[in-house]
Amino acid sequence: MEDEFRRWAGHDPAQVWTAPGRVNLIGEHTDYNGGFVLPFAIDRFTTVAAGGRDDGVLHGHSFDVPDDSGWTKYVDGVRQALAAEGVTVGGADLLVASTVPPGAGLSSSAALEVATAAALSALSGAGLDAAQLARIAYRAETEFVGVPVGVMDPTVVAQAQENHALFLDTRSLEIEHVPLDLRADALNIVVVDSGVRRRLDDGRYAQRRKECEEAAVALGVEFLRDATLDQVETASIGETLRRRARHVVKEDERVLRTAALLRQGRLWGIGDILLASHASLRDDFDVSCDELDIIVDTAMDKGALGARMTGAGFGGSALVLVPDSHLFPVLDAFGDGAFEVRPVGGVRRATSMR
Repeated sequence: MEDEFRRWAGHDPAQVWTAPGRVNLIGEHTDYNGGFVLPFAIDRFTTVAAGGRDDGVLHGHSFDVPDDSGWTKYVDGVRQALAAEGVTVGGADLLVASTVPPGAGLSSSAALEVATAAALSALSGAGLDAAQLARIAYRAETEFVGVPVGVMDPTVVAQAQENHALFLDTRSLEIEHVPLDLRADALNIVVVDSGVRRRLDDGRYAQRRKECEEAAVALGVEFLRDATLDQVETASIGETLRRRARHVVKEDERVLRTAALLRQGRLWGIGDILLASHASLRDDFDVSCDELDIIVDTAMDKGALGARMTGAGFGGSALVLVPDSHLFPVLDAFGDGAFEVRPVGGVRRATSMR
């Protein structure tokens, strides 16, 4: 990475930072409803090398991310968010490399934002900690890029621990690192890319969020996290809002059950919970697609313990929990679209990724 930076920019980078993508084990569309999530960071990374410039310009380039993907708006959003937090960012050359597939539901934007925030803040001498970097990334995407995401992605990308999932209460922002030692249980998590690309700024994500807010108002609660299933099923809120609320309330329950099983070292017991989550996202929240449904069904036919779509939906990826004995049949079923992931730590200073 340093050699590539020198060839491109003509000088050495002063900072090189890498941030992981993430897979959400369970807890989909609960984060902006004040609920619970259980993601983990994965061994796919975005690396940002940065060196100072005297002209005040941010000059960015990437060998991996297409220019037409709009990735530079996230970089600019980070600069604006840092300025809003009182961090003065001067000019910089930024070289970006990434192995996080964009549009696959693996949080490529948060990885870029957190790595950029870490590099620019270090370049400025601010030295922000992981929690502060997560806040900068969240502000960049919501306030300056204009995508109404929740706090989950930047939090886990910045603060994850190796071989753990991050249990996050998105209202209090309290976190707990719960064990997710796949090898100790002879288990694997496989990500299968559906090949269906989706963008969080295409309006459908915002529509789901708006429906949840309307349901919370109709139920008389601050967040859907505070509603009960009985309230949801008996209130006069219309069938669409009822289905959205039902998913959120039951998904929060599934997160709590999954976290409890992980604390007890009972990872083998979460398969049915993953399947129930997928069914809810498909039937009540309407964010799955045929390709994701086929992945889940095929994985189960090949011996998986559980599977579900992961991320915001409308395409992206599915995760599959599979024992060692059935790993190769699952991988063979999906070819190049499938890859194993392992839980890694959050953003860190790096020397190279290549």
